Amino acid sequence: MSETKEAKEVKEKKEIKEKKVQNNDKKEEKTKKPAKNSQQKNIISPSEIKSGMVIKIYQKIKEVNPKGETKERLQFFEGTVLARKNGNEPGATITVRKVSNGVGVEKIFPLFSPTIAKVELLQKIKTRRAKLYFLRRGYKKRLKKEKIAG
Repeated sequence: MSETKEAKEVKEKKEIKEKKVQNNDKKEEKTKKPAKNSQQKNIISPSEIKSGMVIKIYQKIKEVNPKGETKERLQFFEGTVLARKNGNEPGATITVRKVSNGVGVEKIFPLFSPTIAKVELLQKIKTRRAKLYFLRRGYKKRLKKEKIAG
């Protein structure tokens, strides 16, 4: 009889521990707010890009390793849109500029290329010009930052 009492006590202790673990899991679920993906809100279509926006462009890159296998990865380029050319035509391009280690780097992206995975809006800059080539010389007095809704 004493063995059965001990066995019952052990079972009860295990059940109590399991209930505590379950309760803690439930509390964590309640306290965790649904993750708001601010990045999801700021994803824009290529046709919405304007000069003066600070964007992050994700580009698909295919690499071939020495074995001959192709791997696809995403590489992003973050910078300010200096110009947009050819409107919404299939050959439309944007020029994006960033300063990396004190050196200005510009890239020209075809807007409707299948290699562009997504475009993320980071910041808007209020401008009075369509082409911001004056930024190449470092003149930034004319830039005024706008708030992004979201």
